[in-house]
This record gives sequence, C-alpha cells and structure tokens, in this order.
Amino acid sequence: MKVEVEIISREDIKPSSPTPSHLRVFKLSLLDQLVPSPYAPTILFYHSATTSLSEVPKRLQLLKQSLSETLTKFYPLGGKIKDDLSIECNDEGANFVEAKVKCPISEFLDQPQVTLLQKFLPCEQVLQESNSGTYVTNIQVNIFECGGIAIGLCISHKIVDGAALSTFLKEWTCRARGCNQFTNPKFIASSLFPTNSLWLRDLTLDMWGSLFKQGKWVTKRFLFRNSDIAKVKDQISSTANTSCVVVQDPTRLEIVSAMLWKSLMDVSKAQFGTQRPSMLTHMVNLRRRIDEALCPEHAMGNLLWLVTAEHMSDHEMGLDELVCKLRNGISKVDNEFVEELRGDKGRSIMHETLKAIGEAGPKNEVEYHGFSSWCNFGFYDADFGWGKPTWMSCTVGSNGSLFFNLIILVDTRLQDGIEAWVTLDDQDMTLLQANPELLTYATIDPSPLSMSVA
Repeated sequence: MKVEVEIISREDIKPSSPTPSHLRVFKLSLLDQLVPSPYAPTILFYHSATTSLSEVPKRLQLLKQSLSETLTKFYPLGGKIKDDLSIECNDEGANFVEAKVKCPISEFLDQPQVTLLQKFLPCEQVLQESNSGTYVTNIQVNIFECGGIAIGLCISHKIVDGAALSTFLKEWTCRARGCNQFTNPKFIASSLFPTNSLWLRDLTLDMWGSLFKQGKWVTKRFLFRNSDIAKVKDQISSTANTSCVVVQDPTRLEIVSAMLWKSLMDVSKAQFGTQRPSMLTHMVNLRRRIDEALCPEHAMGNLLWLVTAEHMSDHEMGLDELVCKLRNGISKVDNEFVEELRGDKGRSIMHETLKAIGEAGPKNEVEYHGFSSWCNFGFYDADFGWGKPTWMSCTVGSNGSLFFNLIILVDTRLQDGIEAWVTLDDQDMTLLQANPELLTYATIDPSPLSMSVA
C-alpha cells in the first residue's frame, strides 16, 4: 500500500490562560526517569468521522480551541523540556500539525501496515542525547480524502504514562463536546518520588541498553477474543498443577501474557533445541497501590514500576504455572512495597531490581520479553463529537536495526478482547505465527474494520 501524507501547516496552540508565575518550572519525579523512550506514540483513527470535506475546517478549529482550554489545566504540557529534571511551563504551547492523507481511511484500515504508522505522527521516535528545548506536546491531525481523521499524539514520556495520557484525552474530548464533566489532574508525582539527580536515569539506560538486540525486527498484532480467553481460563482451572498455588480467577491480562510467554518459550526451544532461561517484565501502574490521600484520581506523571517473572530451568511450564509466576510478581507491588520504594530502602530496591534485569539480558542467553498493558484506560471513549475511535495504534516499531522484544496489550474497541502488539526478530516472529496452540486462540493482524463491528 502506498500512503502519501502531506504536511499542510504547523502552529503553536497556546493555553487559553497564562500559567501563574509560581508554576513556571515544573519538577519531574524520580520515576519519570524510568522510561527512556521520548514519547508514548498514540494514533486514534476515526472512520466514523468520514464526512464532507467542507466540515473539516470547523472540526480543526474545534480541536484547536478545546486543546487550548485543556492546556490551561494541564499546564506542563503547554511548555518545553528545560532539562532532564524539569519542564519550563512557558505557555509556548503544543506543536499542532495539520496533514492531508491521499487515500480513504477505510482503505488504510482494511489492512493497516505498521511500518506506515510513523507518517501519521508529528515527530520521529528517535532517542536523543538531549531533549532540551523540545515541545512537551506534539499533535498531528491527519485528514483522509474521505474526511476521515487520524489524530497522532507524541506527548513527552517524561511526564505521561498510559494512565496520564488517558486523563489528558478525557479532558480534551470533554471540552470538544462541550460537556461539564471535567477531570482534575494532579501533578503530584514529584512529591511522591522527589529527586535532584539523574542516578535512576543512568541506571535505567544501562538496563535497557543491555536488553537491546541487533537484527531485523517486525511488529504483528495478535487478537485474543474474550470468548477464547474464557476457554483458556477454564483450561487453567481444570489442569492446575499441584506444584503451584492455584491462581483464583486469573485476569485477562494474566492469561494473555502467560499464553504469549509460553509461546515465546516454544519459539526459543524450536530454534535452540532446548528451553533457554526466560524472563518477563511487566509495567505495573502504582496509582491503585498508593494511599488515595497521597495519590488521588487523575494523578499525572510516570507512576510505574517494573516487576519480573522468571523461568530459569529447562522444565516445560504449564499455563497455570506461568500465570502463577506472573501473579506472584505483580502481587508483590502492594501498598507496603510502594511505601518502601518511597522510603529509605527505595534506592537499593530500584538499584537491585534494574541491575538484575539488565544482567540477565541477551548477553547471558536469557530470553527477555517486556510487557506493558494499556488495558482499561478508556482510549476508545475518546469522542471529540464525531464518534469514538474505530481503532487505536499504540506503537510504531523501532527505527534502525536495534530493538528489544516488546509486547503492548490494549483493549479492543468493543471491549470484547485484547489486541497484543508484538515486536520480535523476524525469524522469531515467523515461528511464533506458526505456533498451533497460539493460533487456536489468537487471530493475526485482523482488519480493524472487522474488529469494530459487533
């Protein structure tokens, strides 16, 4: 498929009201140093927005006006990166790009190519030595020939994780629709995890650096319907291994993560003739694991921590055992753990955790797989007044030959399943796509148009 995207204009959308002088410098938190990627690239495709092109200018103006109002409450998002420890809330605004796409949106969504998604984003996903002076918020509104719309967002990962991005979108869409149920963002991450140094960033970069591999990568989408997940859940309940404590009522996230982990271990065994050691990490949202008085609803920042699950022997694991390992890892991150993370033991806990992950990386022949869940964040509720998104993209792959095995889990539009975005070496992906057990429960690269029909 050939998709041409032409940039029509660029402008700065400034907050509708000035930021008070005492809020001009926003301090980032310690945990904002955990994620090295510059942005959390997200694209929302609105097939239902298809309308007369004469309506497009009105919709663009609505997006700009509502964004301006939203940036007043989300004031750090209307500034620029000052340095690795702070944002300058100078009200210079968001980088807002208008683009024209020379094809109908239905043609692209019928069978989207992941490698083309970068065209719909306002900036490249490239790691830089310094982001000083760059926009915190970058938005590209892509208008297809039919009037369909795709909104690409690149908001600095220094200040938003998936949950925080969801909060921002709730406010923006609410203002665009003219409703009165506004959010109340709380920029409290730096008070929960204060810092004046970059020791965690340096440790984090060392860890991620050891996990990168060189090769030809490919990203595929695996769709797991709720009905198929339920079948696996019944299977786990009936075949639970007595050597592992039975996980009561495993979640969709646990089941899908375990299925993919098991399939990836099968891939490794097929390649090397034996089961190699395997490590899984999962990003855990800390918001529900912190006292609500300290961390109220709509807390902004990167309130995340990494948990691990390991299988270091050549014994073949059952799904129930893998679910158990994953549950045990995630359950350790409770209120008491977060208090330790914030307290005197915090630095040593962070150091030991990240060092252990990094040292177990590919150089020691440990298969590493990073998971992150964007489920239950409500991205498919992002209605600007012309309907909810038909499809959401949450990754655009890597640039160049360096990558690491990454899996992002997102809800489907109808909440009837989980779409797993899997990035692997192309040889590994070839074997994964041929895994008969996985294909019993997953569909590879389904059309978003068919996924959106009840």
